[in-house]
Amino acid sequence: MQELSIILPAKNEAEGLKRTLPDLRAAYPAAEIIVVNDGSTDATASIAAELGANVLSSPYSMGNGAAIKRGARAARGRILVFMDADGQHRAEHIQQLLAKLDDGYDMVVGARDSTGQANRHRGLANAFYNKLASHMTGHKILDLTSGFRAARADRFREFLHLLPNGFSYPTTSTMAFFRSAYPVAYVPIPVAKRMGNGSHIRPIKDGIRFLLIIFKIATLYSPMKLFGPIATGFFLTGLGYYGYTFATMHRLTNMSTLLFSAAVIIFLIGLISEQITGLTYLAARDGRDHK
Repeated sequence: MQELSIILPAKNEAEGLKRTLPDLRAAYPAAEIIVVNDGSTDATASIAAELGANVLSSPYSMGNGAAIKRGARAARGRILVFMDADGQHRAEHIQQLLAKLDDGYDMVVGARDSTGQANRHRGLANAFYNKLASHMTGHKILDLTSGFRAARADRFREFLHLLPNGFSYPTTSTMAFFRSAYPVAYVPIPVAKRMGNGSHIRPIKDGIRFLLIIFKIATLYSPMKLFGPIATGFFLTGLGYYGYTFATMHRLTNMSTLLFSAAVIIFLIGLISEQITGLTYLAARDGRDHK
């Protein structure tokens, strides 16, 4: 079985591939290199083919996560390396990820520092996601959204059905590994300036979507860590309001009843979500055991 497969999702990344692919081939001549052409309108597919990559093309753009899933399914390597095709990630840093895998980890992520963020706002948002995810998992997460990572193929494929088609596949895969007790490590890596077209991130639309990642992190890993505090907040607010109305009007008001009811409903939603999350990972484990 082939040892290493390197997967690059690419949408209009012809310029970046001209630098990235020769470097990869020089550094890993025996590796399988897969470029997943996500509905590009430039010469991405032809350049990738000319430079010796195995090209998988979609007739239209399905999203970064969809490209990752397609590449992971087609890869023949025991180890999968995912990296951007825009020149930000360098072939010379892959060995650091692979070396960490040899220490017994199932996934290793290349962690960017503040200079590797696209802009100050993105950096602040990612720092917030990292802190939230660290709280949820109890493990220090240095870069939740990095697309530069190496993973054992059999482990990664267990969670393909969970991965979204958009840009949040790194978040989902990281949390899935932690939830299943597969060890994850982080290796600091520098990030070069991207080549070719500008970032595909859309500030307003993707900003809202990234906020939803917060809830995804909680519901994917441990829903009660999200719904529990919210339910407690509603209950304490209702209790405080009841104490005020009892002292001033000597009665239980409709607002207090509504707050108590909301607390119970939110708690039950969290409890059900916890059970669904557990069943999801149980099904993934059973699917692996029956292969």
